[in-house]
Amino acid sequence: MRIASNSLAHLIGFYHSELNSIYELSEIDAILNLALEHYLGFSKADVVSKKKENLNQSDLLKLYFCCKELKKNVPIQYILKEAWFYNLKFYVNQHVLIPRPETEELVGLILKENPTAGSFLDIGTGSGCIPIAIKNNLKNSNVSGCDISPSALEVAKKNVELNKTEVHFIEVDILNEQESSKKIETTFDVIISNPPYIKADEKNSLSEHVINNEPHLALFVNEQDDIIFYKKIIDLCQHKLNAKGKLYFELNPLTAQNVLDYANASKQFVKVELIKDMSGKMRFLRAEKN
Repeated sequence: MRIASNSLAHLIGFYHSELNSIYELSEIDAILNLALEHYLGFSKADVVSKKKENLNQSDLLKLYFCCKELKKNVPIQYILKEAWFYNLKFYVNQHVLIPRPETEELVGLILKENPTAGSFLDIGTGSGCIPIAIKNNLKNSNVSGCDISPSALEVAKKNVELNKTEVHFIEVDILNEQESSKKIETTFDVIISNPPYIKADEKNSLSEHVINNEPHLALFVNEQDDIIFYKKIIDLCQHKLNAKGKLYFELNPLTAQNVLDYANASKQFVKVELIKDMSGKMRFLRAEKN
């Protein structure tokens, strides 16, 4: 691995040649733009206008080692320790999932439909991207998040400081009904969750970037009951979701109907429906409590 010279043009060519077996050309350019913005403060316009300019050796080495990590299938977000979500910058590491565009869609839906809701709970909060984005847009609301992972909650708390918001976090095992009932002390107008939902037999369909780097605790569900998290959260709504309150899930399209059926069978909601994401997949559930 060698870069022909210190010029930005040669650095770009280097990234293309080293990463073309892993990423599409458009993905390489998007990744490189993130790296150049992070390390050098370059905008996309700067990348175009400064191609013939030379980089100093220190900056070149940072970008060289970034490329080495990328070639090992480490996601750029974990290399830079940051990801953007709902126009906010978040700190991320291997203890939390990288925020996804589908989850941004979910937040957008929640904000549109609940502009006056007073309280929100995000279950399985990870980096805290959902509750922090909600609190950033609904300043007067009380927002909480919970997770089983102490390491994930440390990341979430760091993101509260980074984005200058106020979110309350709870360490709790949502599958333990007695513990969750005790530790989640109040009730909420809106409960949200993007829980683990990838089945074991889907593992081979995931990219190496995901399998080798993102936390399996947040990705995979027990193969004996692939909607167990949804069931426990729906059951929790009996006591923790206010009357007329709303429940929102991000779903695995393969098990979306099963979650819908369980929510309807609980008989605590006046309306339960599945919602497609921008790609046309059945990705979200919305339910309104009696």
